[in-house]
Amino acid sequence: MTSAEDRTTARRSKIEAMRAEDERRATRRRNIATSLTVVGMFLVAVAVVFLVDRVGDGKNEASLAAGESRLVRADSHHLQKAADGKVTLVEFLDFECEACAAYFPVVEELRKQYAGKVTFVARYFPIPSHFNAERAARAVEAAAQQGRFEEMYQRMYETQKAWGEKQVPVDEVFRGYAKGLGLNMDAWNKAYDDPATLVRIKKDVADGQALGVQGTPTFFLNGKKIEPASSDDFKAAIDAALAG
Repeated sequence: MTSAEDRTTARRSKIEAMRAEDERRATRRRNIATSLTVVGMFLVAVAVVFLVDRVGDGKNEASLAAGESRLVRADSHHLQKAADGKVTLVEFLDFECEACAAYFPVVEELRKQYAGKVTFVARYFPIPSHFNAERAARAVEAAAQQGRFEEMYQRMYETQKAWGEKQVPVDEVFRGYAKGLGLNMDAWNKAYDDPATLVRIKKDVADGQALGVQGTPTFFLNGKKIEPASSDDFKAAIDAALAG
């Protein structure tokens, strides 16, 4: 090979090396740009989540400032109220729960004994494994929208053995209860099927979960979880709260 050919080959090699280096630099620039874009998108997402959380916290603080809590909301159902508001018993319940049905007559007796002295609040907490529990809660809430919460609440426990533990929908049974109470059936049917009714129920469930409720019935007396094993245990706890 001549010296002229050697020089030409050397120049070509140098040019190819320069082109390869340029391509490597361009690739690095593209990779850096992509990385910066991803990082930027991540920071934006974090900022959005932060702002949403702040808004949510603000709403929660506003609710608390308005006197609400996870135990008793402004729209919670009161079976009865005490004028002084000194003692409040809150129950998270499931209408298909046999233990809840067993406690039902105890709570009814306590309501009579402490009428005017203790506030009784009922919160929904249907257990997913109970096939018709959520439907029962919807039926009661639909009645509540016509001012008949207590009557349907009582009806569910009084008839639980007739519909509980069924593995098929018992909508018609609940519809019959509504008719028996003389409710406006067009309004009841609409409320029973309205997604907003289920949202209302799930809000109770969410509050219960946040408070550590895992099963039913779960009772809170003046904000403290209690586990009464008998009517006497209930009375002793309430009497202590009234005397405090």
